[in-house]
Amino acid sequence: MFSRNRIEFEKSIVTKMIGFYCKKLHHSEGVLCPECAALLEYSHKRLDKCVYQNDKPTCSKCTIHCYKPDKRRQIRDVMRYSQPRMLLRRPHLVILHAIEGLFDKFNKKKASGKRHIYK
Repeated sequence: MFSRNRIEFEKSIVTKMIGFYCKKLHHSEGVLCPECAALLEYSHKRLDKCVYQNDKPTCSKCTIHCYKPDKRRQIRDVMRYSQPRMLLRRPHLVILHAIEGLFDKFNKKKASGKRHIYK
């Protein structure tokens, strides 16, 4: 939609979220702690292997849970902490992400209403 490469956009958002989380809770300055660096690397690998690629919905709306349970818990904690702070520090990213989520929802409804015509 707004970003030509949805995967790269998602990677930039998760990178910023993990950065906010690690800086505040793990007191890291400029470099992620090993735990957060491993989570970031894992999330980037999962995004690279996403079956939807650039047609992917936002992760919260995705029907495929590609994270292992322990990593899903970690990323959920990161998102709970970072989302309100992203609104204050990077509002343009939050707004773009929300708009893309709305367009995903609209496009899904539009696609489900189409009738298949066989020739």
